[in-house]
Amino acid sequence: MQLLKDKVAIITGGSRGIGKAMVEDFVAQGAHVAFTYRSSADEANAISSSLNSADQKVIAYQSDASSFDAAQEFIKQVVEDFGQIDILVNNAGITSDTLLLRMGEDQWDKVINVNLKSVFNLSKHAMRYMLRARKGSIIHVSSVVGVFGNAGQANYAASKAGVIGFSKSLAKEIGSRGIRSNVIAPGFIETDMTHVLDEKTKETFLANIPLKGLGKGSDVSNAAIFLGSDMSTYITGQVLSVCGGLNM
Repeated sequence: MQLLKDKVAIITGGSRGIGKAMVEDFVAQGAHVAFTYRSSADEANAISSSLNSADQKVIAYQSDASSFDAAQEFIKQVVEDFGQIDILVNNAGITSDTLLLRMGEDQWDKVINVNLKSVFNLSKHAMRYMLRARKGSIIHVSSVVGVFGNAGQANYAASKAGVIGFSKSLAKEIGSRGIRSNVIAPGFIETDMTHVLDEKTKETFLANIPLKGLGKGSDVSNAAIFLGSDMSTYITGQVLSVCGGLNM
């Protein structure tokens, strides 16, 4: 049984890491997928070429989710190409880590724009179509760092905590129209972003993970599949931590 059969899903930041896993796993579950990338065109086109078929449409779009106008144009194009939007996964995110004392304004602004403003942009434009259909699932990828913070990541933690507050507020606004808004808060997942962390930081995280190990992109995509499927029709305004128990 395919849990997302014939649903149309948008996944931002879908060419690498967690986003790539989501694209692949959503397709495996029967979804048609539109995903964005900013600069990794070769990787994105390779993914779409390998997954697109006569039965399932998979298209990669180069788009800057942090731009209000670009997000609006992207959503319009997806509706033209796919005819509907059933699931929106706000996954695009970056880090620019340093202690606050050393953090420049540009580091703060860039992380907030990509991680938080993009969530506003895509949700605002996509929900218009969901409101007309009176159904839909919006899934925001936050982080356990947005729940308990982390030294050297004040910008990242602020952006991801903002995502949680945004999602809970949105859930209260649109629930009566049959649209759900939930958050996934991943912990220490194997991605390009975690590969750049120094060994001491990795060891500190691992020592505090009850399940003793790193998560995989599929662990997060499985949670997204659940929240996007009809198995979660009575769940909204929640934060689902996928972190091996890190934030207990």
